[in-house]
Amino acid sequence: MLFSEVLGLDYLKNHLIAGVQNNRIPHAQLFVGQGVLPLAIAYSQYLLCGNSGMENTGGNTSCNLKINKLSHPDLHFVYPVATNDKVKKHPVSSHFSEEWRSFLNENPYSNLYDWYNYIGVEKKQGQISVDEAQDMVKSLSLKSYEGGHKVMLIWMAEKMNISCANKILKLLEEPPEKTVFILITEDEEQLLSTIRSRCQMLKIPLLAEEVIAQGLVEREGAAYEQAKGFARQASGVYNKALQLLKNKSEDNEFENWVIYWVRAAFRAKGNKAVVNDLLHWSENIASTGREVQKKFLDYCVSFFRQALLINYKSHSLVYLKIKSTDFALEKFAPFIHGQNILEIIEALEIANYHIERNGNAKIIFSDLSIQLTRLLHKPSEK
Repeated sequence: MLFSEVLGLDYLKNHLIAGVQNNRIPHAQLFVGQGVLPLAIAYSQYLLCGNSGMENTGGNTSCNLKINKLSHPDLHFVYPVATNDKVKKHPVSSHFSEEWRSFLNENPYSNLYDWYNYIGVEKKQGQISVDEAQDMVKSLSLKSYEGGHKVMLIWMAEKMNISCANKILKLLEEPPEKTVFILITEDEEQLLSTIRSRCQMLKIPLLAEEVIAQGLVEREGAAYEQAKGFARQASGVYNKALQLLKNKSEDNEFENWVIYWVRAAFRAKGNKAVVNDLLHWSENIASTGREVQKKFLDYCVSFFRQALLINYKSHSLVYLKIKSTDFALEKFAPFIHGQNILEIIEALEIANYHIERNGNAKIIFSDLSIQLTRLLHKPSEK
């Protein structure tokens, strides 16, 4: 992937290019942000193929072709996986290499949930296991195919379990010769502090609305005004805008879930029959996969924050578009205010924390629903 194929981030591209040109290449780098993978692949191509400039041209033609096919022997990928119909036990990245190449060719900006759906493990939580770390040690023990650098690109590095992270730590402390580790994460706080301390961190900002809009126009043939609207709703994430354009976003379903939820929670105070509706709702959400549950909770955080902005007349910051014709966010907004928003957000984040750690989803969402019933009725002024 060429730097010119990566949306925006020109000053970061120049920073990475300058590092290679000046032979200042940290052996362990941590890229933090959403939709970072294309930039990491372009950087790897620049590093491995001896290219120059934004267009990644002038280097080894054979090397560039191999990386374009994601099959270069000196570029190693590691990513979260889980057992599926094809791989019954001890899953590692190499078992899914064919699917990985197809996945990235379709959309390199895809997220973790998209990947789990692609390999049929959407109801499981993938991880990077100690088996993966052992494979990494074996791969890096081999000499470089091209005689130059080797790159180990670890996507969603926060999914490493403790055993794997400890093995990776040893590799970072004593890296093989001419080996560059690129760890990609959306949340660096989930990584071991000892791993973070051994990496040079590069924080990748969200994309500007105009960059996303132009991307949709040039790559997908979208009308500019339509692209601009989707870019605003995407909050700086190109993959989100792309899903909205193709009507593949799960937000429509999430919207229905949250509307039913807040209505039931509002009516449940002193009404046992409605409490039963909330419990039934919790059972339905609990029957979905954990990645879906986490994404839904993230959607809820955005939903309540947008309602707060409407309540406090900050309409220029509101991007959420409700498609339901029988629910108006403007009418709901007065119930979200300074006296309850922090508690609501905290309850959602705690629920997400427990879902991540395999807590009982039915209990988690039932408890969350009872809390929401109380918080929605909390007066706006003390």
